[in-house]
Amino acid sequence: MKDDTVDTGRLRGCLIGGAIGDALGANTENLPMEVVYERHGPDGITDLPEDPAVTDDMQMTLFTFEAVIRAHVRRRITGNAGFTEVVQHAYQRWLHTQKTPWEKARGPLSTLDEPDGWLIGHGDLFRMRAPGLTVTSALQQYGRTGVMATSENPANDSKGCGGAMRVAPIACYAEDALEAFSLAKCAAELTHGHPSGYLSAGFFAVLVHEALQGNGLLEGVDSAMKEIVRYEHHEEVVAAVEHAIELAALGEPSVARVEELGRGGVGETALAIALYSALVTDDPNEALLISVNHGGDNDSTASMCGNLVGALHGVDKIRPDWVERVQFREVVDEMVADWAKETGSNPPMAQEWFTRYPPS
Repeated sequence: MKDDTVDTGRLRGCLIGGAIGDALGANTENLPMEVVYERHGPDGITDLPEDPAVTDDMQMTLFTFEAVIRAHVRRRITGNAGFTEVVQHAYQRWLHTQKTPWEKARGPLSTLDEPDGWLIGHGDLFRMRAPGLTVTSALQQYGRTGVMATSENPANDSKGCGGAMRVAPIACYAEDALEAFSLAKCAAELTHGHPSGYLSAGFFAVLVHEALQGNGLLEGVDSAMKEIVRYEHHEEVVAAVEHAIELAALGEPSVARVEELGRGGVGETALAIALYSALVTDDPNEALLISVNHGGDNDSTASMCGNLVGALHGVDKIRPDWVERVQFREVVDEMVADWAKETGSNPPMAQEWFTRYPPS
């Protein structure tokens, strides 16, 4: 765990970039490009929709970030972060926003009649924005059994991208690449049991961690490669990453090259498309558009790309009109400010703070 705050401009960029990518693809997820061209013209998606609302990708990212803050509070107060438990509890709160009664969602980590904390009070989170069935099923299973899923006791055999698309905030908590990989892997295992589902999440978190530290993407890849080879069944993720790097080196991005990497619906292809798009151009706004213009799970690939390019370049390099308009921008700004307070030299000790971010 880091005891000093990361660059808030990069962290804001990471989270707001993710929200923008999510909103860019929210209305065209898994639609063929022919349909996208019919709707948006010959250049495909070039701007945020009129209603730039996000999907479950950003919703879950916000709950992950809340878990990061609450785990830091818990470690500061008790000496034990219990990180994965805190993440599980956060995801159960998200499940409640998706029309699951709290008594069925909460599991044994809470005995309260209502979910606690500040984030759950935002009514706009209580919108069904295409929640993934794999995720909701795994969380409902935990609500029934109280058994947290792990790679040894998997919830399923899914390698869907839902494990990776939500873990970017873990990068700001981690002390180093090893911790970023391990914590994100465990967070993804809560809902995704296939190695390519949770190892892609670990790999992605290392990329974001390195970018937040001011390092380049290829440096991040090197760090992530050193971590992923510690785990069995890493070959599929490694091959996808290597393919993305090879294609990016060719320049001249195209829909065909993006789709050569897959559809983004599973962890390793979502990671590959996000990485390719961020590598093939130095312009974060162009990268977002590259990552969203394909006929697959484009809101997730663009959200992950937005996390990467936002962390790399900072929020100031992202189109100001996108930053201003995207849903939950104010929530992100407030949470980033809260993270800076929590990790600063004089963290809050008032009861109001522990009501806002309970250590659980």
